[in-house]
Amino acid sequence: MGNSQEPHDFNISVMPSSLTPVRVAKAAEGLNLYDTASHQVSHFVPLKPGRVGIYVCGATVQSSPHIGHIRAAVAFDVIRRWFLKLGYQVTFVRNVTDIDDKILDKAAAAGQRWWARAYYYEREFTEAYNTLGVLPPTVEPRATGHMSDMIDLIQRIIDNGHGYVVLDDEGKPTGNVYFDVASWPHYGELTHQKQTAEVDEAAAVADRMGPSVDATGADKYNPVDPADASPDKHDPRDFALWKAPKDTDPEDARWSTPFGVGRPGWHIECSAMSHRYLGDGFDIHGGGLDLRFPHHENEMAQTRAAGYPSAARWMHSAWVTAKGEKMSKSLGTGLSVPSVLAEHSAWVVRYALGSVQYRSMLEWSDQALVEAQAAYDRVSNFIERAGVVLGEQPTHDEIVAVSADELPADFVAALNDDINVSGATAAIFTAIRSGNTLLSKLADRVDSEAAKAEVRETLVSVRAMLDTLGLDPLAEPWLSDGAAGGAGTGAGESPEHTALEALIAEQLQARQEARKARDFAKADAIRDALSAAGIAIEDGPQGSTWSLK
Repeated sequence: MGNSQEPHDFNISVMPSSLTPVRVAKAAEGLNLYDTASHQVSHFVPLKPGRVGIYVCGATVQSSPHIGHIRAAVAFDVIRRWFLKLGYQVTFVRNVTDIDDKILDKAAAAGQRWWARAYYYEREFTEAYNTLGVLPPTVEPRATGHMSDMIDLIQRIIDNGHGYVVLDDEGKPTGNVYFDVASWPHYGELTHQKQTAEVDEAAAVADRMGPSVDATGADKYNPVDPADASPDKHDPRDFALWKAPKDTDPEDARWSTPFGVGRPGWHIECSAMSHRYLGDGFDIHGGGLDLRFPHHENEMAQTRAAGYPSAARWMHSAWVTAKGEKMSKSLGTGLSVPSVLAEHSAWVVRYALGSVQYRSMLEWSDQALVEAQAAYDRVSNFIERAGVVLGEQPTHDEIVAVSADELPADFVAALNDDINVSGATAAIFTAIRSGNTLLSKLADRVDSEAAKAEVRETLVSVRAMLDTLGLDPLAEPWLSDGAAGGAGTGAGESPEHTALEALIAEQLQARQEARKARDFAKADAIRDALSAAGIAIEDGPQGSTWSLK
């Protein structure tokens, strides 16, 4: 028998080490983030100096991911990347809900084993995350792997007087356990912690579009769990911690507990797993706006009722909308990730999904993708031209090593302002315009080496800003996927760029000949035609150069 090793302690092999030196950038002092509970943007101070713990609700793996799912993943990926750029050590936990009514029902309808269906679509989600450049989480726990944690947590809630077990006529536990909302006076603090005469617009949008504890009636985004509609509840607000199986539930979707055979309610898994991996209290709990109520409201209540502190700050990403309506399969407007990627590059799709601040609704349209493609063309054109002039590209290690304190002030200010991605993007294109101006004037400079140093500095800055947003074309996954395109390394050109270069060179030659013949009307007409096509022309003593606007 060969030698074998016991696995390393989880906290040593996976979780960030508390012994690792942390150097937080001075820029972190200016970070302000919104808190759903307070409806306010406030200064961020981590619970543990230099370290940030984040838990984000992941997918219920019932079917293929659509861009609405991935928008949330991209939004929190950008937030995480900014923390990393600021120098924080980040523990990022994103769960997988792999046992759920929808999974069981859809698997039964398709003649599948429920766990096989869950695993199949979990892999689809992972592929979508990877393709769109979402960093893998520090930990990605599955609900089915944490039944003992959930059972222990429920028992604590019961022991603390905030949960009750439903008994049958013989006094035996039925498997149904409910949270006793009336016993918990803090219920509702997440969605309506502060009632003021004036509420900021983001909070007003959340109240209108994200169901709240004060709203009653059917919710098309969060259908009522059948267990939560049970007449066995003491109070209509009570929600299921554990629930007895349906007659149609397979035997391997049932777990034995002190309070009867059954399976977890919707909310308990996140309380159990966030505590398992992030301990007593953590910095940020994130998720989509539709999870604000009831999922996160219930989660906050049960976590605290069990005797554990909840997240210090709650952050929610807004939806992808289509004609003003939330994009979801239930509304028939879902766009699967594979279908979108079949028509657009992954870089372009990620840019479109992350083009607005995470709390802003993102209207999905062809125009959004056209604008994202135009952004890619401008980015890759500058990076390629700069690389050609320099004869090389800065290494990825050099780009990653740029700290937040070395990035342009307007970029830092934008991301410190509750992750204002639009402002950060504007800073990137301001730098690209400056870089293109440097490139166009390079031939005029006597001190060409100094001029090249300026170009290199701008190139490093642009790529470092892009990398912070997960968009550096010369980083993974774009490089392996071929999405770097014309950005290249300076050693070669994409076929698209080669073709464009040939066409424009022909026009520039014709314009040059017209100017020699003093046919300025024709020369101007050529220039105007190129400008209308998005090509900027710069005239210099060594000839004319072009760039994408």
